[in-house]
Amino acid sequence: MIIKMSVIPGGKMGKVGKINVKIGDKIAAGDTLAQVETAKGNRPIKATSEGIVCKILYEEGAEIASNADMFEVTECLLDPAAATIESTTQRIDKEVSSDLLIIGAGPGGYVAAIYAAKNGLKVTLVEKSELGGTCLNIGCIPTKALVKSAEICHNVKNASLFGVKIEGRISVNMKEVIDRKDKVKGRLVSGVDFLMKKNEINVISGLATFIDKNTVTVKGTENYTIKAKNIIIATGSKISNIAIPGIELPFILNSTTALSDPELPKSITIIGGGVIGMEFAFIYKNFGVDVHVIEFMDRLLTMVDSDISKEIQDIAEEDNINIHTGSKVTKIQSSVDGMAVITYEDKAGEHLLVSDKVLVAIGREPNLDGLSIEKCGVLLNSKGKGIQVDGSMHTNINHIYAIGDVTNIIQLAHVASHQGIVAVDNILGKHKVMDYSAVPNVVFTSPEIASVGMGEDEAKTKGIDITVSKFSYAGNGKALTMNEPRGFIKLVKSNATGKIIGGAIIGADASSLISSLTLAIANGFTEKEISETIFPHPTTGEIIHEAALDFGIGALHQ
Repeated sequence: MIIKMSVIPGGKMGKVGKINVKIGDKIAAGDTLAQVETAKGNRPIKATSEGIVCKILYEEGAEIASNADMFEVTECLLDPAAATIESTTQRIDKEVSSDLLIIGAGPGGYVAAIYAAKNGLKVTLVEKSELGGTCLNIGCIPTKALVKSAEICHNVKNASLFGVKIEGRISVNMKEVIDRKDKVKGRLVSGVDFLMKKNEINVISGLATFIDKNTVTVKGTENYTIKAKNIIIATGSKISNIAIPGIELPFILNSTTALSDPELPKSITIIGGGVIGMEFAFIYKNFGVDVHVIEFMDRLLTMVDSDISKEIQDIAEEDNINIHTGSKVTKIQSSVDGMAVITYEDKAGEHLLVSDKVLVAIGREPNLDGLSIEKCGVLLNSKGKGIQVDGSMHTNINHIYAIGDVTNIIQLAHVASHQGIVAVDNILGKHKVMDYSAVPNVVFTSPEIASVGMGEDEAKTKGIDITVSKFSYAGNGKALTMNEPRGFIKLVKSNATGKIIGGAIIGADASSLISSLTLAIANGFTEKEISETIFPHPTTGEIIHEAALDFGIGALHQ
């Protein structure tokens, strides 16, 4: 049996404090085996069942990551003298050489590893936590599992609209929701592990630190010294720290802890109206929670066009999500009965909100923790936030590359994966360059939002001569059968070239439909090429055809 370190929010490291047991000790369930120091105080690591300690995998004072193996415990029936006893003090560094070392096994790192291995490179992949990184373990995938549970809850509540009667009270078992999320995550992590073995990728668990530009050490269950011809840094991002008084109070959640919280609050205040904040706003609302969103900017989701932002705010408010834009949280306090009291300011003055919990959903920043990046000579960008790279994903050091969130270019999993492929292609001598002109982006609100290419607002700011077409979901037959009439599609055409240079969708199936627009924009399609394409009926995809027709004679069903 393995006893692991618990999750440390924000992907931060802990430090092993006092270890209370020694090899050969008999322990009972609930015994405190060690203390780990984290940013929020000491955390006890307790035994989950009785047994005998046969391995202690970390020394006092060592740094430790979330979910790292700490103790190996045998069943009590085993003679402790017969156990294989190993202590970290007996470990010696193992030396590894590789064609390619990748630091970080998120969607950038593990995809680059597979692609490199399939192209004949000897690959070593280092990960301090779990395969799949933030996206698979505490980001994209777990959030979408909750989105699906919330969507089903919403559909059940509205079943009568479809002629389906459900008797009795509808309730949400948040523990079972979380358990399902964990099963989905576990299956995908196992899948990534299978792919590593299948492609003969050497996976090492531990914290990677540069010694020089050619050498990296790894501290974990075993210690390694790695030398590689080429290195890709893919360490991702971490939750940004914000200086709000009261941010350490026990009812405060972040995007990581919210994904594992088995208690569904009656009310929640979400600080931040960006992607994370708005996805959670609809998740909680569909679960029946009273939701307030406080956003510093004057509108939600500032990365999308203003009309899309207005549409999702209108929909949110129709669904009784309380939106407070142009507002700044100044402090968070605890009431005498343990409720959160949030103070925020807007143009009208100071206001108070009271809720069971608070979710802080304000941004992520590149994760350089423990890398000792200065020792390899790699430069950061002009703002000091993220590793500086060129279009081929090269850093200033010829054989070192960086991909994904750690570059702070575009924080999207699919961008990280593509950057990883481009980096490997350049290692293979293929001279590839990243093209960011047709990067799709999806927000899993209810309904979904998706966009690709250049938005209307950006084009106007740059003075580009454009024409914009729109088509409403209310004119789409499939959307009406789904009871999803809200939203619209928008296409942006360059009048100089006649090509579609951007598109955005807010409505049902937006996350799937955006792939078709991405293909159209990446390949320079015009309105004529789209309007002459046959789209199947009845599908939500017909809105793309209608929007293309709107550039000419006009949409047929609007």
